[in-house]
Amino acid sequence: MAQAIINGILNVGFLSAGEIAAFDTDTEKLDEFCEKKGIAAAKDCSELLSKSEAVLLAVKPNALAGLLDEFAGHLMGKLVISIAAGKPLSFYEGFLGENGKIIRVMPNINAVVGEAISAFCAGKSVSDSEKEFVKNLLSSFGKAIELPEERFSIFSAIGGCSPAFAYMFIDSMARAAVKNGMSKADALFVSAQAVLGSAKMILEGDAHPWELIDRVCSPGGTTIEGVLALEEAAFPAAVERAVDASFEKDKRL
Repeated sequence: MAQAIINGILNVGFLSAGEIAAFDTDTEKLDEFCEKKGIAAAKDCSELLSKSEAVLLAVKPNALAGLLDEFAGHLMGKLVISIAAGKPLSFYEGFLGENGKIIRVMPNINAVVGEAISAFCAGKSVSDSEKEFVKNLLSSFGKAIELPEERFSIFSAIGGCSPAFAYMFIDSMARAAVKNGMSKADALFVSAQAVLGSAKMILEGDAHPWELIDRVCSPGGTTIEGVLALEEAAFPAAVERAVDASFEKDKRL
């Protein structure tokens, strides 16, 4: 995810390579990536943090407490952005104090192709200009929305988990096409492009999804047969159950 974010920042020119430095405990991977992108590779966390104005923490949640405990002193007064799942703002304030400038971010896997949807929320010490900086940063690899922290669990379900649901839908359509004689490569291409275009119709237009469904369904045609088959198989209810299950799991983390 860190590589995807850096790629996005550089691809749109939000920051230059000279303004970015990185550290990873996997030094071989770090050196290879930094050399490829022309960014600085810090020799350790202390060096990185001491020279940074804003710090993006892209570490697993179970490693976060140890990192913050060790380096809290280096983070005081800096803008701290974290993409760790399941860690509320209060968790960071436990290490950095109530005056810590903390922004919690939840991106999704589609950052890899520059089409993520990311949510963020900010601690009370974060300025409007710092929030705008983070929103622009997130927009370099997709779209961003500021949400109250209490909405992060539902965002996780429909923003973070849903790519897997969409991949399942695309693959299911493709496998059905293979059953009816199309090659898997062609079927995946057609299915994925159809979903991509359908999403753009909603994002770039002003029609409700059901209005668009009605436009595609000609009387007595093929599409209405498929729509009715999905309803008979409880497709809408299955999607709702998937979102509810992901939502409830996130709240238990």
